[in-house]
Amino acid sequence: MILSQHKRFFRLSLLMLCLQLSLQVASGQKGTTIDILNADLTAYDELQIGNDATKLIGNVRLKHEDVVMTCDSAYFYQSTSSVDAFSNVRVQQGDTLTLTGDRAYYDGISKIARVRNNVELVNKDITLLTDSLNYDRAAGFTYYFGGGILTQEDSRLTSGRGRYILDSEDFYFMDSVVIVNPEYTIHTDSMRYNTRQEISYFSGPTEITGEDRYIYCENGWYDMQQDISYVTNNAYMEEAGRILKGDSLYYEAEQGFGRAISNVELIDTAQNMILKGNYGLYYSDQETAMVTDSALMIQIDGSDTMYVHADTLRTLQNPDMEEQSRILRAYYKVKIFRTDLQVMCDSLVYVEADSAFDFFGEPVIWSDENQLTASHIRIYMVDQQLERMQLNGVAFVASQKDSVSFDQMRGKEMTGYFKENKLDRILVSGNGQTIYYATDQDVIVGANKTVASDLTIYLKENKISSVVYISKPDGTYYPLSLFPAEERRLSDFKWLEAWRPLSWEDIFIWK
Repeated sequence: MILSQHKRFFRLSLLMLCLQLSLQVASGQKGTTIDILNADLTAYDELQIGNDATKLIGNVRLKHEDVVMTCDSAYFYQSTSSVDAFSNVRVQQGDTLTLTGDRAYYDGISKIARVRNNVELVNKDITLLTDSLNYDRAAGFTYYFGGGILTQEDSRLTSGRGRYILDSEDFYFMDSVVIVNPEYTIHTDSMRYNTRQEISYFSGPTEITGEDRYIYCENGWYDMQQDISYVTNNAYMEEAGRILKGDSLYYEAEQGFGRAISNVELIDTAQNMILKGNYGLYYSDQETAMVTDSALMIQIDGSDTMYVHADTLRTLQNPDMEEQSRILRAYYKVKIFRTDLQVMCDSLVYVEADSAFDFFGEPVIWSDENQLTASHIRIYMVDQQLERMQLNGVAFVASQKDSVSFDQMRGKEMTGYFKENKLDRILVSGNGQTIYYATDQDVIVGANKTVASDLTIYLKENKISSVVYISKPDGTYYPLSLFPAEERRLSDFKWLEAWRPLSWEDIFIWK
């Protein structure tokens, strides 16, 4: 009797346990039920379809939560809450997302749909075409493989595979990504594209090609609505015969404004000019560019190359000229190197229309053995060759004879003439003063100290060969041993050889 009671108690406990487990399973699958809304024909055949499978034929319509699926036929598996759908498959979620294809498998528990063949995803104004797409409703994203085409308004994007995050409206594209738009074409390795903001984020070698502009980078982003780009890693932009390089480039096409940072290069192919620095600004409409921080200009003229360094370099279109003509401005601590001419000053202006350089702020020019200084110096070029220069305000020419002796010419104004890029003669006008050392077989034997209103200095191989006094001179010849030390320097004499750049690298040195 007691044993029988124990058996009944055991059976009752087992029954309650099974009931509890059944309730837990039912609770765990809550919300995963797929409802059959319509089917013209329903069939059950365990031998052909499988156990617990229902075949639905004709105008099939199923619903799971907020998703409605339609197709021509389907296998519905109630025990796994899943569906195999065939022919004219259409998945509709809400009023924004539509997914169609030839066949699909949908798991109501994991909420994953796998759609194959002639797949089309439409979400708002975005259409995606592919042959293989998976839609994870729980995670809120889709991903495709085997190639896809995305269209949005006038833009068409192709890639090998991709992923779409529905909430953020971000696409991630990989493998041979190409965007074609009436305004531009983009080629890249991989890209993130926000369809809401229409901003593309690049990773890997990327090319952006427009009608008048080409951009290369290996990282960055592009705002398609505002036509703004920010690119890094070997960044390169070419527009209207000008090339802009830098570690990072920011460009607003509508405003025509660009900014470059670190290892900046602006190359003007028409002018054979290169601007370098570590910070640059560019305005395409005004055709203006500025570089600073180790700024360097390189001007290639065929026969020689000129290097210009300053704290800041700026080039702009000449506002006074209708035809193409440029102006270069250099500010603070300017140095120039050419093999035949070197310059140091505080600022300069070069006007292309006049082929003239103006040097300001205690300018110094070195031409072979000669040092020329003045308050202001202007040099004229013809066909990239030195033609003449003008020195105004305490103009001075000096050349070293030995460690303590210097030929010196001082005047109110001077005009120097070049022949084959070498000084040929110098005209001194007003208050002319000279100290000229006489030599015998290259040994200094005496000195002429002369005052004359006007005079001409002749040079041969950039060395002073003779001095011709135009007005009546007043001078004294001193044997070298009798030349007083206090008379050996004209007023305003200064020897600045220590500042002279002997190579283009020296233009960055300030002692």
